[in-house]
Parts: sequence; structure tokens; C-alpha cells
Amino acid sequence: MTGAFGPVGPPGPVELASGADAASGSGGSAGRDEVDAVGSGGGAGLPRPTDGCHGPADVTGAFGPPGPVELASGAPAGSVPGGGADLARRGGAQSPGVPGFRAPGPVAPGSRRKGALALLAGAQLLLIMDTAIVNVALPSIGVDLGSGSAGLSWVANAFLITFGGLLLLGGRAADLLGHRRVFLGGLGVLGAASAAGGVAGSVEVLVAARAVQGTGAALAAAAAFALLLNLFPDGPDRHRALGAFAAMGGLGGVLGTVLGGVLTDLLGWRSTFWLNVLGALVLAVLALRLLDANTRSAERGFDIGGALTATAGLGLVAYGLVGAGEAGWTSARTLGAFAAGLLLLATFAALEKRIAHPLVPPAVLRRPALRLANCLSALAQMALFPMFFLVSLYLQSVLDQTPLHGGLGLLPLSLVVVATAPQTGRLIHRLGLRATMTLGFTLLFAGMLWLALALAAEGTFLSTVLAPSLLLGVALPLVMVTTNVAATAGAAPGETGLASGLINTSQQFGSVLGLAVLVAVATARTDALGAVGAADETAGFKAALLVGAAFAACAALLTLRLRLPAPVSAPPHQDRVGGAQG
Repeated sequence: MTGAFGPVGPPGPVELASGADAASGSGGSAGRDEVDAVGSGGGAGLPRPTDGCHGPADVTGAFGPPGPVELASGAPAGSVPGGGADLARRGGAQSPGVPGFRAPGPVAPGSRRKGALALLAGAQLLLIMDTAIVNVALPSIGVDLGSGSAGLSWVANAFLITFGGLLLLGGRAADLLGHRRVFLGGLGVLGAASAAGGVAGSVEVLVAARAVQGTGAALAAAAAFALLLNLFPDGPDRHRALGAFAAMGGLGGVLGTVLGGVLTDLLGWRSTFWLNVLGALVLAVLALRLLDANTRSAERGFDIGGALTATAGLGLVAYGLVGAGEAGWTSARTLGAFAAGLLLLATFAALEKRIAHPLVPPAVLRRPALRLANCLSALAQMALFPMFFLVSLYLQSVLDQTPLHGGLGLLPLSLVVVATAPQTGRLIHRLGLRATMTLGFTLLFAGMLWLALALAAEGTFLSTVLAPSLLLGVALPLVMVTTNVAATAGAAPGETGLASGLINTSQQFGSVLGLAVLVAVATARTDALGAVGAADETAGFKAALLVGAAFAACAALLTLRLRLPAPVSAPPHQDRVGGAQG
């Protein structure tokens, strides 16, 4: 799932080439203008659905009372070139008055919205926790099923390929078929595949089950994020909800590691899959009670050609990335997968310009803020996810800690994430979206650089990892929430699934690419030094983390290019096109 503590969970481990197994404008009016711009449709120049929060917002949910934030009035469809007009031309809409749009229900009461948010955050927790649990259980799986490290790596990699390849399709399917329906379908597939994994008698069956798990996770993750966007219109409410997702990531990573160790030791590795079945069942029952079934676009027609070429292209690129460490970056398998994947993606881009109902309308990708936000989100994951993997490996292979203690070493970072994430919306209000994003990436760069310089073969957790990991715990929710806000602020009600699929895909592929590149850097550096001891391993980890810091530095510079259009005034209108009922 992708991204480290993002809307989706982190990818699993890959095998190291060396043979080591993978371990289980600030302030003032400028800032205010940016908040208003996000509230009015962000980078796309689309109208902000009015939901009763016009004027000072007074939301005192589970994440603390925000300061008063005045949201700009929405603009009618077509008032901004390239925004609502583009949607109207292709049959979409910004309000119930435009044909082709099926408006969600009225905004849910506060208690029901809190319940729905808790449900969606619980789904995020399950997806991330499940990945961490499987990582911890891999050594026991290998002993029981008689598999070596190469086979075990595909228990994780099969999930990554289907998950990364199907996120975009899952998001668009949610728009067309209904967000709750696709969410429930994804949970059903996830639960059934987890049950198959729990009774698997061979590693081949388990790998197949994990591939189907990735399919279910892609559907559930894309639909859950789209449901959140419908439930919370642009503004401080959405910022707070996205903070809850980031907090669940921090909690899920550690909880999964701890539960993985406990369940594997006490009940065996199969119990980790059955826990997933139970979690999916509970979430499905709650979804039927809390989520509105009438949140879908009235636009009809499904882009079969685009769906097939995009899914196959993304899947092949993911296959090439996750297998590069095993087969080699210049092997025929890796280069062939990349070439075929890129060819299919080029075919997909050509098809989207020629059909009436494209999977990804070209006008959407022409939005500068959306493109930049997705690029920044991918860069964040290219630095963050490999950091978790490398730190865990350092704690175990260099400092000789157990997998459970290695996972608990990230507990302080995760607690800081949980504490910081709910405050991110308030910081966006005070500094502005772009300034908060720049701050987040600057802290990410500083934390990665500090961690790289601190690692030592003779070090301890307290002397090498603790302090920089706390700084990274502050940076993580800042970059995740701000990039998600910028990438989804301009989504029309009928585009929330598409926006979800795009941002999730960016994060997933950022995680996979970052892990592949940084592991290759670490392995190459270690091998160049002779790979004879802890000092050589540590040097490899340091080199990889420095590359991750470079990714973060590039992203910090790119944030300065983010430009959100000023809000456009419009006559008041009475229609409510806010989030879905639960």
C-alpha cells in the first residue's frame, strides 16, 4: 500500500542483492490567501461545494478545535477557464443544476460524520497494519512452507504489483459504480484472499493469495479516500480528516509490527491472515450502517481500453521495480518489463484523447497544482518508506536487535506522527498551504541528513536513531497532509475517486521506486567496501539515506513552484453539494 503512512500502506520488503533477507510564503495575508484558495477549489479553479461551513468554521471533532477559518465562496461551473467548463463540456458537472452529476446526499450530522471518519481511518489502519504484520511473519512463513528468501520476497511483491496497478482503476470505478459499493467489494476481496492465505499449503498459493489481496486493497483504499473527500469538503475539516489518516499510519505501522511478533510467536503466522479477515468483516458491517450508498457520478460509459492499458502498464512497471533487486537493473526481465509497461502507458495516454468517457480526462492532468502535488507526494514516499526499511534493517543487522525490538524502535517516531497529524490543519491555517508544505519537506531533508550522519556501527538506538526519528515524525504528517490537500482540492464531486486513485498511485510508485533505488545504493556501497562487517553495512545505509535526503531537498525546492489560483467570487447559491452522508 503505499505510501509510508499515507492514504495507503507501505510496501513490503524486497530481497537485498547482497543476499541479506529483507527485515520483517509564510504567515500573514499570503498564508491566508492560500488557505482560501484551497477552500475554493485549489489548483483546478473549481468551485468549492458549500456545506454550511461558509464563514468561520467551528468544528470540534476528535482532533481538537480549529481556529476560525473563513472559506471563500464557490464559483459556478465554467467560471474559471480550464476548470468547471472543461467538466461541463465532457458531461461532468459542479452542481446539481448541471446534467450528468448525481449529487451526494446532504452533509451528515456531526456524530455520523465522526463515525464515518473513524470507520475510514480504521480501514487505513487495517491496510497498513496488515502489511507490517506480514513483514514480521515472513521468516516463520519461510520455515513452515520451505521457501527461501527469493520466494518470500514475492509474498510481498505480488501484493505490490496488483495494488500499484489497480489503484487508478479502483478510484475511477468508485466514481462510476458508487464509492460504498466499491469499498465493500474491496473489503470482500481482501477478506476472502486473506482467508485463502491463512490456509495456503505452499508458497505459490500464498503468493497468489497476496496478489488477490492487493486487488482488494486497491479497491478499498481508493474508495475509502474518495469517501473521505466527499464527506469533508475542502477546508479545515478535510485537513483534519487527512491528519487522522496520517495518524492511523503512524499507529498502524507500530501496531502491525508488535501484533505480528506476538501473534506469530503465540498462534503461528496463519493467525495474522485470519486477523485480516476479522478486520475486513467488522469494517464491512459498519460501512453498511455509516456510509451513504448514493455517492457516485451520473456519468456513464466505461473506458475499457484505458482500463486495460493503464492497469497492465502500471502493473508491468511495478513488476520491473520490485524485481530489479533480484534480477538486476540491466537484466532482460527488468528492461523488458519497463519497456512493455511504458509502451502500454503511452498507448493509454493516446487513447484518453480520443474517447468520450476517458478513465483519466486529459483536462485533469493539465492542472498544474495537481501534477506538482502528485510529483511531490511521490518524492516524499521515495525518501520516507525506504527510511523505515533501512532503519529496521540497521537495528537488526548492525545493532543485533530482534525483529520485534527493531519494530518497537520506530515507536517514538510513530507517537510523534500521531501527536502532530491532527495539528497539521491548524498549521496550514496559520502559515498557508505552501509554507507548511515547504516546512514539512525541509524538516524531512534535515531529518534524513541527520539520520544518515548519525548512524554508526558501534552506536546504539539512543545515540543514532532516536533524535532524528523524532524530527522525521514531525515532518511525515506535514508532507503527507499538505500534498494530499493540494492534489485533491480541485476535485469535483464526481472526480473524488479519480483524485484518490491518482494520489494513491503516485504514493505507491514513489514507495516502490524509492525502495528499489535506495536498496540498490546501499547494496552497491556495501559491496564496494567488501561487505565484511557491520561497518560496511552501516556505510551502505548511510549512502542510501543521503540519497533519500537529496529526494527531500528536491521536493522542498519544488514546493516553491506551487501556485494555487486566487478564489473567484460568485453569487451565493443555496445548493449543497458537500460530503456524503457518512
